[in-house]
Amino acid sequence: MSIHPTLRYDDPRAAIAFLTSALGLVQQQMYTTDDGTVAHAELSFGDGVVLLGTRAGRSDPFDTGRAVLYLVADGADVVDAQHERAVAAGAEVVQELVDQPYGSREFAVLDPEGNIWTVGSYRPVVKPADQG
Repeated sequence: MSIHPTLRYDDPRAAIAFLTSALGLVQQQMYTTDDGTVAHAELSFGDGVVLLGTRAGRSDPFDTGRAVLYLVADGADVVDAQHERAVAAGAEVVQELVDQPYGSREFAVLDPEGNIWTVGSYRPVVKPADQG
């Protein structure tokens, strides 16, 4: 099994444009309804995938609200390059580049609908289930 975060946006096309230009995510799939609404889209970053779609209103049990997501970059130099890319694309930086005490170099930006995207060099380690 694996985990894939899912987000809902009022304007998923704008979110996709931001995420691909500012952070380098790659659009993999997009499915639309007959009226052109984005029903489901998939964007990749390295070996991870985030799913997104159109917010359906207050009664939508799958409306995610705001979220904080973490993208892993392979090294501090890659984090710095990602930061330059995000700034050049006009992203609002909510955490400037910082070297964390746990060894990660990271920064964070706000997407157009209030989600925070952090890019860092710390890569969490997944232990086998039987080693809890």
